[in-house]
Amino acid sequence: MTIDSGFNHITVLLDEAVEALAVRPDGCYLDGTFGRGGHSRLILSQLGPDGRLLGFDKDPQAIATGQTLAAEDGRFVVVQRSFAELGSEVVERGLAGKVSGVLLDLGVSSPQLDDPERGFSFLNDGPLDMRMDPSRGISAAEFVNTAPVEEIARVFKEYGEERFSGRMARAVAERRDIKPFERTADLAEVLKVANPAWEKGKNPATRAFQGLRIHVNNELGDLEAGLEAALECLEVGGRLVVISFHSLEDRIVKLFMRKLVKGEADNLPRNLPVRHVAFEPKIKVHGKAQSASEAELKANPRSRSAIMRVAEKLR
Repeated sequence: MTIDSGFNHITVLLDEAVEALAVRPDGCYLDGTFGRGGHSRLILSQLGPDGRLLGFDKDPQAIATGQTLAAEDGRFVVVQRSFAELGSEVVERGLAGKVSGVLLDLGVSSPQLDDPERGFSFLNDGPLDMRMDPSRGISAAEFVNTAPVEEIARVFKEYGEERFSGRMARAVAERRDIKPFERTADLAEVLKVANPAWEKGKNPATRAFQGLRIHVNNELGDLEAGLEAALECLEVGGRLVVISFHSLEDRIVKLFMRKLVKGEADNLPRNLPVRHVAFEPKIKVHGKAQSASEAELKANPRSRSAIMRVAEKLR
């Protein structure tokens, strides 16, 4: 698939994330969210001839960009899979326990948001799709046109944190009985009218659209699976760097790291005999959560919600 160069992507926390990986020239690294390759290119610039980088992405347009990079640099390989599947990919390649660092830059990319044909945004009318991989799963249109109203309300509330989820879901169900939804602007208008309390500076459909996107792409489920897989594939001393863009993602990352810092015994039932090693932490967290600098915020307003967390595998 061809790439439209009119849609630009500015990599968030580029230097900070790659610095946090502590790249070794001969190391093996995973970029779990290749996107348009900003992080990958910087990692490759720090690798020596024996270094390796494996990129993952679900988006066919990102894969096309990755394949171009792979043709230019033999140290890089890209695969069209979710980072939730990185564990099996690493095993197939004989890299289990040998990976020096994993980078996960979560959320949706600017090219996806800015291209109306992808259906991620209500700002420009387009087909109501929202899938990062349009060849898999159901589209947002299929979901809102067929799901029970209770399920739509749950998605709006749980993933979009929309307090008027029930009211907005009922409005969707009432309208789809008259005419199914096909376009982003159509759905956004129905959601806007159904939302009784607009937040200043925010489109009334914003939270519901976020919820739909997260649900359609199983983003939180992929994140939970991807974090576990990343920890397993890392070598001792390997780094895990995660950049999240909303509270639901960051909460999962924070709790995951907190659990492993406390050790396995902290999560076991009381009075259960455990070995001493179970009290030892599996990771250590490096520094505090980091946000974009003032300079980056001015250059790229979409970086305002970015939060980066870094951990190192101890055992």
